[in-house]
Amino acid sequence: MRLPLRTLGKVACVLAFSALVGCGDDEGGPSTTGGEVPRKPLFLVANSRGDDVLRFEQDTGAFVDAFIPKGTGGLFHPDAMTLGPEGDLYIASGDTPENSAVLRFDSSTGAFYGEFAKGGGLHRPYGIAFGPDGRLYVSSFLTDQILRYDGKTGDFIDVFKEGNGMPGGLNGPNGLLFGPDEKLYVTTEGSVAENGMPTFPGLPSQVLQIDVTTGEMKVFVDQPDLSPAGHGYISLLGLAYGPDCNAGLCELYVSDYANDIRRYDFTTGMLLGTISTNYTGSTPSGNYLGGVSLGDGGRIFTVGFDEDEAKGNPGTVLRFEADGTPLPASGQSGAVLVNADARLARPIGILALP
Repeated sequence: MRLPLRTLGKVACVLAFSALVGCGDDEGGPSTTGGEVPRKPLFLVANSRGDDVLRFEQDTGAFVDAFIPKGTGGLFHPDAMTLGPEGDLYIASGDTPENSAVLRFDSSTGAFYGEFAKGGGLHRPYGIAFGPDGRLYVSSFLTDQILRYDGKTGDFIDVFKEGNGMPGGLNGPNGLLFGPDEKLYVTTEGSVAENGMPTFPGLPSQVLQIDVTTGEMKVFVDQPDLSPAGHGYISLLGLAYGPDCNAGLCELYVSDYANDIRRYDFTTGMLLGTISTNYTGSTPSGNYLGGVSLGDGGRIFTVGFDEDEAKGNPGTVLRFEADGTPLPASGQSGAVLVNADARLARPIGILALP
C-alpha cells in the first residue's frame, strides 16, 4: 500500500475529523506580514453527465478549477465520493458491468492512481464507504447488492448483502455511510433490478441499518411523507452525520432525489425536521437533488440540478447551517451558494473536504 509523505497530514486530518468537519484541502501558507494565511476550505462536485469533478470554495461558492478533468482514468457518470483512511479520493464510476469501478485519485492534486475496486458483479456503483473492519463497501445499484473489497488492495471479497424484493430489503441500494456507532447505513430507492435495469414495483424507499459484524439488518428510517414541493415520490439518496457527534450533537441528514433533506436523531431515528431544497420556487419543484455533505462548522452542502434535459440539467449548490437555516452566498437568495452553473451537468456527488 502506497503511503507517500504528502499523505501523513491528510491521514491525521481524516482520523481527527471523521464527520468531515475541519481541516481543509488548501493548506494555506506564510503571509507577507509573517503570519499564516488561513486556508480556504473547499468542496468537490461530481458531474454525472460532464464526467468530471469540479472544485469550489466553501465560504464563497467561487469556482476553483476542474479538479479531475473529463474522463480522467475512465471516469464516467461519476456518483458518490469519499476519502479513504490514507486520505486519497475514491469515486464511484461507470454504468455497465464492464466499466463499473471505484477509481482512486490524489485528493490534493487530482492525480489518477488507478482503478481501485472492480468486478464481483459490480454494476452501477453508487455509495462507497470504508468500514471499521478495513473493508470497502460498495452499493451495486443494478444488482441490488452491497459488495465488499479489501480496503488496502481493492481485491473483491464477497457479496455482503443482496435484495429480496420485499419491504425492508436491499431494494435499489444507493448511499452508504458508517455512523459513529460503526454500523452501516444504507439508503434504498425501493427499486428492483431486472436484467440490469431498475423496476419500481411500489416498494418503500428507506434507510437501513446493518451491523457488519453480525450481518443483522433492520429498517432505521421508514419511508417519510412526500415533500410538499416534490415530484410525487420518495427516493432517498445521500447520507451524512454531524455536526458534532463527540459532543452529543449527532443528527443523520438524508437527501431525497425528489427534493428536501430530512434530519433524524441518530439514536432513535426520529424525524427532527425537514430542510426545503426547492430552489426553483415552483410546485412541484423544477429541480432534483443529489448528495449531501457536511463542511466547516457543520454546515450542510447539497447539490441539485434543473429537471430540463434540453438545458443540460445545470446544477446549483445549496448551503445551510447545521439546523437547516439557509446560508446563501453574497448576492444570492434562499440557500443558493452556486447558482445554475452550466459547468455543473446533472451533478449528484458532493464532498466537503475536511
